[in-house]
Amino acid sequence: MAHDAAAQTVATPAPKLAQQPKPYPFYLGGVAASIAVLFTHPLDYAKLRLQNSPNKSSTVQVIRSTIAQEGFGALYTGIAASVLRQMTYSLTRFAAYDKLKGYMLQQTGAKPSLSTTIIAAGLAGAAGGIAGNPADIILVRMTGDSFRPPEQRFNYRGPISGLVRVVREEGAGALFRGAGPNTIRAALMNSSQLASYDLFKDMLRRSGYVQDGSLPHYLCASLLSGTVATTICSPADVLRARIMNSRSSSSIPTILHNALRTEGVAFLFRGWVPSWMRLAPQTVILLTVLEKLREFVDMTRALKEKS
Repeated sequence: MAHDAAAQTVATPAPKLAQQPKPYPFYLGGVAASIAVLFTHPLDYAKLRLQNSPNKSSTVQVIRSTIAQEGFGALYTGIAASVLRQMTYSLTRFAAYDKLKGYMLQQTGAKPSLSTTIIAAGLAGAAGGIAGNPADIILVRMTGDSFRPPEQRFNYRGPISGLVRVVREEGAGALFRGAGPNTIRAALMNSSQLASYDLFKDMLRRSGYVQDGSLPHYLCASLLSGTVATTICSPADVLRARIMNSRSSSSIPTILHNALRTEGVAFLFRGWVPSWMRLAPQTVILLTVLEKLREFVDMTRALKEKS
């Protein structure tokens, strides 16, 4: 009996640890985000103009007036800066998040908890916010130029030229103007978006109303998570745009006080509609493209192993 018990004890398999995810090229997130922004830049343009406008215009009014006065191509003003932002901000936040998840999995051997995932996503988002701050400044200024009087325009020829001019005319420190609210906004966006997206995906999967991994599944989950992320990030997003669009070095409390006095609390949610309209489809496009890029990497690896 003792011998049988010992044999059973030896034969009992050890619990399986969570498998270490395959390392993918660090730039995949930036490439996927750059592709997504090609479709959503006009809405981002409308959002930035609304955030910096003292007038109470709607998203449709901004888009219609821009097309009527400047042509359809004007909606893609600053697209090069937008791509540069994704190749700094999004590249960093995706790469850092994957690294943090891999590290946590290696340390614990188990899937990270929801709270740990939120913290990891927040830290990765903060890193992305810092990395993307210079490109964000150029993007805000290039998209806002047409709204300014001619004598107050920056007239950057492109994002690289804009970066050079900022350093030459305002000093290198100006590249990180608004880094505080931008970093906070990026951390809030990354954590709220990823955590709520995973939560809604799981809820929809268990509901049985959508097929797991289908486009409707991603669309519904991203619409819900986009609403949460947009609402949480709106105040920091508006303050970030106001600071970056300013030539002065006014503090956050000063800008906040002046805006609250002249525009009311509602200014903190200025541009919420175009932000939501941009974030929802961008999430769907970004995730789909990212998965396809990863599939391509897997296929390439499999072909190399066979050869």
